[in-house]
Amino acid sequence: MFLSTYYASPSTSSSPSPIFRARALRFASSLSPPSSGTFSNFVPPPSRRSPSFSSALRWSRGADSRSRVSLRAQIGAASPALDRKIAAMGLSKHAASEHPFNGILSGLPRPAGGEFGKFYSLPALNDPRIEKLPFSIKILLESAIRNCDNFQVTKEDVEKIIDWEKSAPKQVEIPFKPARVLLQDFTGVPAVVDLASMREAIKDLGSNPDKINPLVPVDLVIDHSVQVDVARSENAVQANMDLEFKRNKERFAFLKWGSTAFRNMLVVPPGSGIVHQIWELVNLEYLGRVVFNTEGILYPDSVVGTDSHTTMIDGLGVAGWGVGGIEAEATMLGQPMSMVLPGVVGFKLSGKLHDGVTATDLVLTVTQMLRKHGVVGKFVEFYGEGMGQLSLADRATIANMSPEYGATMGFFPVDHVTLEYLKLTGRSDETVEMIEAYLRANKMFIDYKEPQQERLYSSYLELDLAEVVPCISGPKRPHDRVPLKDMKSDWHSCLDNKVGFKGFAVPKEQQEKVVKFSFQGQPAELRHGSVVIAAITSCTNTSNPSVMLGAALVAKKACELGLEVKPWVKTSLAPGSGVVTKYLLQSGLQKYLNQQGFNIVGYGCTTCIGNSGDLDESVSSIIADNDLVAAAVLSGNRNFEGRVHPLTRANYLASPPLVVAYALAGTVDIDFEKEPIGTGKDGKSVVQSSVLPEMFKSTYEAITKGNEFWNQLSVPSSSLYGWDPNSTYIHKPPYFSGMTMGPPGARGVKDAYCLLLFGDSITTDHISPAGSIHKDSPTAKYLMERGVDRRDFNSYGSRRGNDEVMARGTFANIRIVNKLLNGEVGPKTIHIPTGEKLSRYKSAGQDTIVIAGAEYGSGSSRDWAAKGPMLQGVKAVISKSFERIHRSNLVGMGIVPLCFKAGEDAETLGLTGHERYTIDLPAKVSDIRPGQDITVTTDAGKSFTCTLRFDTEVELAYFDHGGILQYVIRNLSKQ
Repeated sequence: MFLSTYYASPSTSSSPSPIFRARALRFASSLSPPSSGTFSNFVPPPSRRSPSFSSALRWSRGADSRSRVSLRAQIGAASPALDRKIAAMGLSKHAASEHPFNGILSGLPRPAGGEFGKFYSLPALNDPRIEKLPFSIKILLESAIRNCDNFQVTKEDVEKIIDWEKSAPKQVEIPFKPARVLLQDFTGVPAVVDLASMREAIKDLGSNPDKINPLVPVDLVIDHSVQVDVARSENAVQANMDLEFKRNKERFAFLKWGSTAFRNMLVVPPGSGIVHQIWELVNLEYLGRVVFNTEGILYPDSVVGTDSHTTMIDGLGVAGWGVGGIEAEATMLGQPMSMVLPGVVGFKLSGKLHDGVTATDLVLTVTQMLRKHGVVGKFVEFYGEGMGQLSLADRATIANMSPEYGATMGFFPVDHVTLEYLKLTGRSDETVEMIEAYLRANKMFIDYKEPQQERLYSSYLELDLAEVVPCISGPKRPHDRVPLKDMKSDWHSCLDNKVGFKGFAVPKEQQEKVVKFSFQGQPAELRHGSVVIAAITSCTNTSNPSVMLGAALVAKKACELGLEVKPWVKTSLAPGSGVVTKYLLQSGLQKYLNQQGFNIVGYGCTTCIGNSGDLDESVSSIIADNDLVAAAVLSGNRNFEGRVHPLTRANYLASPPLVVAYALAGTVDIDFEKEPIGTGKDGKSVVQSSVLPEMFKSTYEAITKGNEFWNQLSVPSSSLYGWDPNSTYIHKPPYFSGMTMGPPGARGVKDAYCLLLFGDSITTDHISPAGSIHKDSPTAKYLMERGVDRRDFNSYGSRRGNDEVMARGTFANIRIVNKLLNGEVGPKTIHIPTGEKLSRYKSAGQDTIVIAGAEYGSGSSRDWAAKGPMLQGVKAVISKSFERIHRSNLVGMGIVPLCFKAGEDAETLGLTGHERYTIDLPAKVSDIRPGQDITVTTDAGKSFTCTLRFDTEVELAYFDHGGILQYVIRNLSKQ
């Protein structure tokens, strides 16, 4: 096994500056959520595709390739016209001719005559159960009906969904075929690597490698590679982009090759924005239809993505959620997603938000409520009269945070606010008319002007919007909400508390320690709670003009009062798109952000994904040498330990205005409520006059042209990739080595050692870091042995296309706590046979397992959190519970997921991790049932029962084949 070893100590920040009052962050109407008619950061579609679109964005589609394609191999030699119709319906040739639900295929009339197209009418089923279904479940139902072929999707599957009220509590399995797949570059590179490897594997099995192609539209956005190397500079954007292309030229060229080698794949160039913002620029405004009209067949839009925050699209009434990269690859290759029919939490919004309460405050409140309610694996559907209070930007912000509150998605059904947004962003009247007509006809539209149909939900929640107050979240988890008025006392509690999610165990006599030093020739000082990183970043907030302009207004007021951010605070502004830059410039407010050090550093996901860049060496050394608990404040959605920066032990999520306020304060040890700092001015007019449709249109057109760096990349035209054995970015993985046509079958675990013994809330950040590569880690040694200078290490995320790097980086988080080490923090383990403490533990052929507590694998949907352990030899994971996507990824890589029985865990069972473990499984997969009890025994004579978390028959089939990709290869080889 490979466990990197490096240590970093906490950091601090400056003493509080006199700053103006955060009560001014309530700014009366300036920070109020925009009205439903306010523009959000969404780009209107062009009236027609730009001529340069294919060359810049690398469209690689056949004439029919944007259609939904399913069971292509079964279509046979049908006529071209029939082929197109079948592809549009997502049906096989046989199913198209004898579709089980042809009787409900109805025409949707145009008001002016004729019809928009045909659709599968849910009301025509005349089943009263459908009337009360949640809107989100109706989308699953329509997909099952439209794709029903009694092969991949059966009439029994349709009945399960119709009978949702009784089916959902039973955790029944259903297939789902989303309309499209979204990838971002960190997860997209290994997906394309796998596709390239699969082509060679299927060729080795004697079949045609061209069978390996996406069969549904795939959109890949390069947005996670930019780092904040240069900050507080007007040249920061260009300088950081230059470095981005220098570091990632090989990766970018590989992705550009993929866009030409694989059909049905679109690649959006780097420098365009965050994937979710790009959705607003491309997906929400161009690819996202809300309702598809493909070859005359109407159906709801739906999408799965390899970024867990794919859920942002749910704010538009489009069903979308994150899946593992492995599962996404199978979906791309025509496999129906196997999912458990979810329960749905009905979340009613009532009342009215107070002036100055931001969408960030609302989403942190909602996140905390839903975390307490328990919504893992469920849909959350929002409704109620309070919905009219929320703009599309606010809805998208709440939907974006679904992974943080644990739901599969937070869904906002289409209503008049959605339609108004579509009109404001340039959709034609006819398109909006068609969308409304279809959704009304299929009872998928919610009209709050009409009497409401009572809907059934699995459980109910309600929030009076008037109860929402300004707040932040931290210091280590996104759902640990702290009302702003309580922040100072909460911070002191964290200093006192024992080490944990809300504690740092700093001795009382050291809590007031102040360390003075020289920063670039100026006197400076840091202490516990000092802010050293203040970043306006991430998809959560930079889509929302009200909070972005609010942050600029805070900076403006500070400038007017003569206040400034201390120079040792690393400040940055990474908007989701170029549109933000335009409206900040148009409003005249960008200059004030610049004066406070919040210069734009790039367009992509930066601090929130760990791409915060280095701190000044003088700051880093003071933090490390004095064991200070330094703080970062960011407008992101993730603040897990070790993610933002190795030296910031306290990380707080906040609205963009509060990020500026805390940067000015220089510390989180402050009570804004008791320190009046002035008032703001009316920002509503700023939003209305500054966020203009023309900005969205011009930004979209700029994206379609690509950029100089991207357009100059030269790539080969071969369909098989030419692997470079010396590459440290792209490496052929060993998953398919020695693969045969026959599946390996079921395999238990015999006398396995425990590699790691964990407690609760081990995240994918602990398992598979995406941030910097430490100079003393095994990964660093691997790179230096291959001639890579330290300054060119780049990040783990950028090197996800190299399995050698990622295997060495697995479990490399500096804050990871392995109980085998008896309290020592860091990426090490015990070699059980010898008792030796190791940072690099390579298996000598023995099986290993991981034992963990609750919520194992929460966080980003990282395929490498499953691939890495598999390459390290992990055969099974036993935990109290799993995060949904991570469990699916483990299954996809052939790792056995097991859950302790309720009330049991390693501690109650007396497991030390020094035992050897045997997991008995039947010899044949056909003898295994989803969710059955499995006996685990140890060499110490203990025996306990676990629940096998293969949840569906399809997952057992994947296990039989050794993984989902092997399953796909063998099946395609036979066709």
